[in-house]
Order: sequence, then C-alpha cells, then structure tokens
Amino acid sequence: MAPALAFVLVFTVYPLGRMIWLSLHEWSLIAEPHFIGLENFRTAFSDRQFWVSFLFTLEYTALITPVLIVGGYLLALLTASASRVRAIARTIIFVPVVIGLGVSSLLWYWLFSTDFGVINRILLDLGVVDQPVLWLGVDAGTSNSAISVSVVWKVIGFGMILFVGAIQAIPTEITEASLVDGAGYLQRVGRVILPLTMRTVLLVTLVSVIGSLLAFDQFYIMTAGQPQNETATSVFFVYLNSFPYLKLGYGAALSLILAATILAFTVVQLVLTRRSEA
Repeated sequence: MAPALAFVLVFTVYPLGRMIWLSLHEWSLIAEPHFIGLENFRTAFSDRQFWVSFLFTLEYTALITPVLIVGGYLLALLTASASRVRAIARTIIFVPVVIGLGVSSLLWYWLFSTDFGVINRILLDLGVVDQPVLWLGVDAGTSNSAISVSVVWKVIGFGMILFVGAIQAIPTEITEASLVDGAGYLQRVGRVILPLTMRTVLLVTLVSVIGSLLAFDQFYIMTAGQPQNETATSVFFVYLNSFPYLKLGYGAALSLILAATILAFTVVQLVLTRRSEA
C-alpha cells in the first residue's frame, strides 16, 4: 500500500492542503503571502463576475448534460447488438473521444469561423442564412450553443460505450422472458433495460456534470471568455484571477468553492445510486 499511499499524499492531500492554506492568504507571487482569513471567500460571494461565470457554467451544464445522456443512450440502443455494421458504427462514434479536447476545440473554432468556416459556407449555399453567422465571441447564448455542439460531438461516444456495456451485461434470460410475456420494444426498453442500467445512467450523469462544471479548454480556445467575459466559465474565472491577475489566494478560494459544488453533486449522485439499488 505504501506506493499508492505516497502517491495520494503527494498529488492529492498535499495540494489540497496547500490550496486551503493559500485561500486564507493574499499572495501575488511578488510579495510574501499575507494572512487575511476568510476575506477571499467574502470577496468571492460579493463578486458579480464570479456569479456571472458560475451561473453561466450551470447554464452550460444544464444545456449539455441531458443531450449527452439521452443522445448517448439512444446511440447505445441503436448499436448495442453484436452485428458487424453496428460495431463499426460504435467505433466511428467513439473515435472523437480519443481526440484531445484542445485539438477538437481548435477544429470546431475553424468550422464555426465567420470568414472561412465550413458551417457558414453550407448554410449560405443552402439559403438558410443571408449572411455569415457570428457563432463565437459576440453573443453568449450563440457561443454557448456552438461550443455545446462541439463538446457533444467530442464526448457523446464515451457515454454511448458505457451504456452499451451496461445493456450487453443484462442477462439474456431477462430479455427473453419479456419477449415471451409479449412485451414490445419500447416496453422492454422502459421496463427492463432502463431500470437495469440506471446505475450506469447515474454514473454517466455524474461524469458529465463534473466535466461540464470543470469546462475550460473549449471556452478558452473558442471564445476566450468573450464578449466581456460573458462566456467565462468558473474554471476560466479561476484561471484569470490566479495567473493574469496574480491573485493566487483569491483563485484558491474560488477553486474550493467550485470543489464544494462538485462534492455536492457527487453526494446527490451517491444517494440516488443507493436508492436505485434498493
């Protein structure tokens, strides 16, 4: 156990303790840290930009999570059988998952480009729009939708694979019994498959929520927080205060608030998981 314990102490316990200590200080990397107690937390809760970034992150999470869960589950139902064609389809859908998020975000930044983006070119050729759409950095709602599309393309295959594994793990005796009882496809999905895979649904939901709350790369690359930091997520706001603004103590306090939010979602997921098993 010693190597694993040492790894946890060095890379988890010590950084967490250091962050808690730092959140109680004012430190700009230039002068010595100055103890200020809970002042950073009081500043955070009265900081309008913090609430703007936090609410924007929740909006992004609420927008993308249902799409990832429902879309991933539907794709799993369509590709869960062992046929060769569906196995190839699963592979094609899963391929974007292995692409780095930075690379994926840069790809979609080009696709959504106002001047030479393929998406605007297609919409213009089809007559859907009369002039190029300003997808990124002008309107927070439009930017959020465009980035959500890029993230769904990138990660929906991850949930699909987990759902496929859960569906394939259902004993064939159960599905055969439902067929003997005369259950149709929708009845089998609603009353047999979905209840037996609910644990995986909750797991994918938790992973999706945590990933959305920690969103940074795609917004940094595709909008850089524009317009006027309206598309700055919570992690983006932590980055701005910690490094460009050199407020490391304040950034640590913001990180702890975000960590507490994620912990709350995790506790809720654990409670729901236990209820689903009861």
